[in-house]
Amino acid sequence: MAKRLPGAVLAALLTLTAFAAPAHARVVVDFTGIVALNNCSGSVVRTPSSRPSDKALVLTNGHCVKLMADREVIVDQSAARSFTLLNRAGSGSLGTLRADRLLYATMTGTDAALYRLTSTYAQVEGMGSQALELSPQHPVAGTEIRVVSGYWKKIYSCRAETFVPTLREAQWTWLDSIRYTASCDTIGGTSGSPVVDLASGQVVGVNNTGNENGGRCTMNNPCEVDEHGTVTVHRGIGYAQQTYQAVPCLVAGGRLDLNAPGCGLPKP
Repeated sequence: MAKRLPGAVLAALLTLTAFAAPAHARVVVDFTGIVALNNCSGSVVRTPSSRPSDKALVLTNGHCVKLMADREVIVDQSAARSFTLLNRAGSGSLGTLRADRLLYATMTGTDAALYRLTSTYAQVEGMGSQALELSPQHPVAGTEIRVVSGYWKKIYSCRAETFVPTLREAQWTWLDSIRYTASCDTIGGTSGSPVVDLASGQVVGVNNTGNENGGRCTMNNPCEVDEHGTVTVHRGIGYAQQTYQAVPCLVAGGRLDLNAPGCGLPKP
């Protein structure tokens, strides 16, 4: 994982209408809903059906939880983790959010984790921020995107160049990954950053890795593998994992149901 900092560097109504649907036009992407972890980035996210009274969720990478074994999937475990909620400009903190459950984490097939907070969406709004909506749709190649890092308080601008059927890094394999164009030159600490579709304002992915020095399928040097086994390396290029497949898994009340119709997250 190229995007997690190494150890030395770690140190309004209560109804659905309270969440206005994003307008399908070019939006301004800032640090609303963005959080910083001690080693990574993340975002407060919701589904289109989330309610203000639901406990809020934070999206980040599985490897921001820990470097997980291949085929390891964590589901609904107790957790104690804090997140710094940034203000809209990214220039300061609105306060600390705390998680009591790790709803989901894996590095198999995707690289994603979802924490459940002790705060509701309404309480997050009361702090002066708002959750980002997870898109239920597969993104489109060429889409203009923003990668928003809470750790570095930086926004990267580029396009979703294409989708990689198989992306490999060390022992991990990720499927249907987003490949960025070169201007999203993400670095360590940007792991877990939401990938925001500039047209809708919705989250379509979670930033997780990049090829740092041209290595071939090694740690911090992911490679692309086609259906014939041909390996391609794009030095300096970053990647993200799509998030639309998680939306059907998050059912009423912000619960996780891996058996829900349409749920595309890997099971234990």
